[in-house]
Amino acid sequence: MTSVMWFRRDLRSADNPALLAALADGPTLPLFVLDPALWDPAGPSRRAYLVASLRALRRDVPVSVLQGDPVRRVVEAAQEVGATSVHIAADFGPHGRERDAAVEQALRDAGVELVRTSSPYAVAPDRVKNGSAQPYKVFTPFSKAWGEHGWRAPAGALPSDARWRHLKETVDLPDVELPEGLELPEAGEAAAIDAWHDFADRLADYDEARNLPGVPGTSRMSHHLKWGEIHPRTILADLGGPRGKGPATYRTEIAWRDFYADVLFQRPDSARDYYRPEFASMQYDDPGADLDAWKEGRTGFPIVDAGMRQLLATGWVHNRLRMIVASFLVKDLHVEWQHGARHFMHWLVDGDLASNQHGWQWTAGSGTDASPYFRVFNPTSQGRKFDPAADYIKRWVPELADVADPHEPSADDRDRVGYPAPIVDHQAERREALDRYEAIKS
Repeated sequence: MTSVMWFRRDLRSADNPALLAALADGPTLPLFVLDPALWDPAGPSRRAYLVASLRALRRDVPVSVLQGDPVRRVVEAAQEVGATSVHIAADFGPHGRERDAAVEQALRDAGVELVRTSSPYAVAPDRVKNGSAQPYKVFTPFSKAWGEHGWRAPAGALPSDARWRHLKETVDLPDVELPEGLELPEAGEAAAIDAWHDFADRLADYDEARNLPGVPGTSRMSHHLKWGEIHPRTILADLGGPRGKGPATYRTEIAWRDFYADVLFQRPDSARDYYRPEFASMQYDDPGADLDAWKEGRTGFPIVDAGMRQLLATGWVHNRLRMIVASFLVKDLHVEWQHGARHFMHWLVDGDLASNQHGWQWTAGSGTDASPYFRVFNPTSQGRKFDPAADYIKRWVPELADVADPHEPSADDRDRVGYPAPIVDHQAERREALDRYEAIKS
């Protein structure tokens, strides 16, 4: 029998159960479909990284690329090679579920089976339930049950005797022009494995170093996980059992990724709307010049501007900064979280819908956190606490490298180096944010 392996967010050859299942069926057509519904709204970071990752995958797997609606293109590809099955890793996102259901029906009509094997998660959404067989709404009990549930061991490597099928006509992978100054990390399975092994040497310090944006304390694995260049079960297998705070904290971060995927699966509306609907009635300000200043890293708050400039320069931003800049947008500028989430999804290489949207909702106070809204980050004190030597600020806001206090430059220093004055008074806006929260509570 002939099969199709339809790649999506699983761009690797090893530890890929869906690919192994396809090869077990017989000669396999590896396929990727450039779907306009996903490609067109994507920003340059994700487009360029996806193309680079596919090119890297082609070193091991001869992937055929088509362009168009997968409902039509996958069926056509299966029919061309005479496939009796199409294999995928299950997609649990709102768009992915609808797309796969439509593809499955079209394949069924053509006499072809759609086979789902594994997913991009250590534990797939809707697997971890409470004692009443209901999904968890709070992370801590989810995390405990998630650990008790466990996950499969990594799957095997790509067989050396793999047999491949090819399409007669395919499209070339497009060249994506990046904006000036934007440099992306190396893509591909080999780069993911190297990055993981490099981080493993620093894992013992992760619990503390992960909050310090001025040092290489995070794993920088999020884009590799987003595109499936490495699977979380591979990482979890290397982590093994409890080995100190660093590995335990990193395991918790993987649990957060699975938790947000589960939350989005249960509440697909929360990708665009408020997880806690009462927050939709809060008073927000119309986005305008302040939103533009935030996007461009010229708010006059050094740690905020550093984070936003890092995003535009690398397609990635440190997780501590994601919280700081999100808090500033929603609670200092009183702009709805969706504006910030869209900006992040446009520029982030690791733009994962579940993690991004629910990370934003968590900071905005409308998400899964039990006591959220009155947590208002003071950007200046956050900078002093987590970037005490201002190394991060000096790197991304270089005009502040030689001022007396990079965390809170004087008016004279700002004028001298051409750095803007703060666009808001944080203490006043904090009080305003809390007043608006009290209004919806009552």
